[in-house]
Amino acid sequence: MSGPAPVVVMGVSGSGKSTVGTALAQRLRVPFVDADTLHPRANIAKMAAGEPLDDDDRFPWLDRVGEWLAAHRRGGVVSCSALKRKYRDQLRGHCPRVEFLHLAGSPALISGRLAARTGHFMPAALLRSQFDALEPLAADESGVTVDAGREVDAIIDAFLSGRTP
Repeated sequence: MSGPAPVVVMGVSGSGKSTVGTALAQRLRVPFVDADTLHPRANIAKMAAGEPLDDDDRFPWLDRVGEWLAAHRRGGVVSCSALKRKYRDQLRGHCPRVEFLHLAGSPALISGRLAARTGHFMPAALLRSQFDALEPLAADESGVTVDAGREVDAIIDAFLSGRTP
């Protein structure tokens, strides 16, 4: 199968997934989707009410994300938290070639970004639950971890130079 592998830009809320994902898709000249747009309304309402999602909430959403990846096997970028290994495994079940770009940042960096963000359904109060759930990429997972505090172009350059050819 030709073309670049689809990429999931992952990390906690406020790590820069949408910003980096959009720029990466432009650089690669492939489609982009923010997985937040694939959440069922019930998930958005739950998060907006300050309640963290549980696995029962996430699994149907991850199936939607995985279906998008499968439809873009020749290249595409999606921003998706993908915090746990089992979530990434679920995505790989739809699209085995998927690669991950993990935007890693300190709680201080991310909470500062969330405090400055307006108009998003994810409240800053849920950030701790995201850090608690986060399982960084394992050595056997195809992907690259990059410091979320870097400039967007530097993040993309680091990912592209570190990814599997």
